[in-house]
Amino acid sequence: MTTDTVRIAITGASGMIGATLAKIALEEGHEVIAIVRPGSKRIGNLPRSERLTLVECNIGDYKKLHGRERCDVFFHLAWDKTSVAGRDDVHIQTKNIEYTMDAAELAHSWGASAFIGAGSQAEYGRVNVKLNENVPVNPESGYGIAKYAAGKLSGIICKQLSMRFCWARVLSVYGELDANHTMMMYLIRTLLDGKVPELTACEQTWDYIYADDAAGALLAIGLNGVDGRTYCIGSGNCRKMKEYVTTVRNIVNPNIELSFGSKEYYPHQVMKLCADTYDLEKDTGFKPRFSFEEGVSKIISYIRNQRDS
Repeated sequence: MTTDTVRIAITGASGMIGATLAKIALEEGHEVIAIVRPGSKRIGNLPRSERLTLVECNIGDYKKLHGRERCDVFFHLAWDKTSVAGRDDVHIQTKNIEYTMDAAELAHSWGASAFIGAGSQAEYGRVNVKLNENVPVNPESGYGIAKYAAGKLSGIICKQLSMRFCWARVLSVYGELDANHTMMMYLIRTLLDGKVPELTACEQTWDYIYADDAAGALLAIGLNGVDGRTYCIGSGNCRKMKEYVTTVRNIVNPNIELSFGSKEYYPHQVMKLCADTYDLEKDTGFKPRFSFEEGVSKIISYIRNQRDS
């Protein structure tokens, strides 16, 4: 297993996963180049460190950065239009494929020996088995189709440029820096306000992974992932959504009555989402460190501290 100090670059570095990856990498003694959009309101998510270099660049302008820095491992997490409303904007999603190619070429110009791209559970569509690289994909959204195409095409570029390539299909991540509209953050904040959240029947089986663990998995792939492999990043521990929701309610306020089925499922709702983490653990040694209960408790403490300050 690689233990040497490395210099890593991260696009989308001010997002939840990117900022957490920067934090984890710095904690392990590595150097970080954080690539963010100019004027990003989320730059404050990034940790402060003398070993972190901030580079401001729009996602469509990576060619302007060629040769500017040097790095060992390049993580491409940036993606335009990830919200539900933008996922079927086919013109933007097609552009994201091009941006991924640009990122791979930027990585090469910076001397990177490895390129790690962030894929998505959306590449699979609706399936009823644990997810790994051998499960057939059938994406149903423009976002999922673009992620799949970006992974395949960037893999070709990396082979041409002699860079180690891994694609990481990230499942449902939750953490302190998550957007307020996500299921988990909406649920926690609503319950903390003493209100009853609007919920579907919550019958789906789901896999949630805490942001620190998702970032740790990405870093492990960057250091030790096998060239050409696709890994699924999840906890590997699946529960009914109703159990997750009830667990959060019990931690926040056991006295609030939950109303399951008060809203309809989204169209094309995935009813089973669970990562097969065998290959990830075998190749990199990665294992999640935080239980769902521990992750939720950390988020609750974070929100309460924010409100008290």
